[in-house]
Amino acid sequence: MAKMLEVKLLTRNFENPESWTLAAYEKSGGYRMTKKAFEMEPDAVTQLVKDSGLRGRGGAGFPTGMKWSFVPKNSTKPKYLCVNADESEPGTFKDRYLMEKDPHGLIEGIIITCWAVGIHHCYIYVRGEFGLPYYRLRDAVHEAYAKGYLGQDLDGKGFDLEITIHRGAGAYICGEETGLIESLEGKKGQPRLKPPFPAVVGVFGGPTVVNNVETIQVVPWLIEHGAQAYRQWGTEKSPGTKLMCVSGHVERPGVFEVPLGLPVSDLVHELAGGIRGKRRMKANIPGGSSVPVLTGDEAEKCNVDYESFADAGTMLGSGGMIVMDETTCMVWALAVIEKFYAHESCGQCTPCREGTGWLRDILYRLEAGNGRAPDLDKLLSISKNMIGTTICALSDAAAMPAESFIRKFRGEFEAHVGAGRCPIRGRSAYFLAATH
Repeated sequence: MAKMLEVKLLTRNFENPESWTLAAYEKSGGYRMTKKAFEMEPDAVTQLVKDSGLRGRGGAGFPTGMKWSFVPKNSTKPKYLCVNADESEPGTFKDRYLMEKDPHGLIEGIIITCWAVGIHHCYIYVRGEFGLPYYRLRDAVHEAYAKGYLGQDLDGKGFDLEITIHRGAGAYICGEETGLIESLEGKKGQPRLKPPFPAVVGVFGGPTVVNNVETIQVVPWLIEHGAQAYRQWGTEKSPGTKLMCVSGHVERPGVFEVPLGLPVSDLVHELAGGIRGKRRMKANIPGGSSVPVLTGDEAEKCNVDYESFADAGTMLGSGGMIVMDETTCMVWALAVIEKFYAHESCGQCTPCREGTGWLRDILYRLEAGNGRAPDLDKLLSISKNMIGTTICALSDAAAMPAESFIRKFRGEFEAHVGAGRCPIRGRSAYFLAATH
């Protein structure tokens, strides 16, 4: 039997003409699972999601059904669902395709999720730079209201549901759930201290579920096929499929829906067409720029699942795999990453506000040929003092790449110091001009 490389579950409607329209979605069976879910008790829907083993696809991988069950059942305050459609992690571009190609799939997932948790108002927080995804989602919401899939007394069940789309302003930090909530409430997008957690005190002080687009969009499929059918793919602890974004030095970059547990080598060399120019894979960041880097050899031995990457010292994260070939200067690559995090720090916490800038500036100096031998240990020391010392994980997101890049490619950093220039890219006036 041929090895299954791709699974068309979330992406099953992508190739349908006008897949984003209500007519095309209904033709493919859309919104039938809403009716089926309404025939189930809300707790039974939550239990089905628990049984499926579905884990949050936004980065942390927390069990979805368990998160839903944390919401108090008898809350005197309104409950809310916040769909995180900000997708701010560099290297990640899957949710934008789900909203472009199949926005009604997200809406149906929202309806079923809200029925399960007893929620009557959903906010979709969309990244401000998303143009086409926003317009298609907006139009889909209008179509759903016009057809009676949203609004009052859905399916005669006395269940009301409203959806509000909120466009963010393009801040990385608003991809963090409490930063998203603060922004949604009209305040500065800065993360909150936890506890209390959003499931108890979230948007407007009410219990709130925060899930990303990919997580919510799989829910109708679970209702239709059941938990065990979902578990036919993946591993015991990482069941199902995952949308993987592959970018960088590959022949066919793109979004691939793969069964969890698929070897990284199959994803890179088969689905993504291999390394460009038949070069070797020098480095691989598997889960978006915030996770520790792997050498090419380490990545070749991993599988695409939470446990395999954890054993290798990194994370699956949001599934934004960035592949780098042997022409890449790792000091330059890390400097680009740290420039991003220094720019996106909200400034609320001192280790992040100061540390991200220090990392960036030292890396600029190294790449420009002005580095000193103590700089490498200084980078490691700064990183160590940033991890686990702030309100949210942005500080960790900057520190973990810095530590792993130096640990895995220290010889290249030392070569910059010894040569007084970038040995791969030459002198870096271009780099400095382009990054300031």
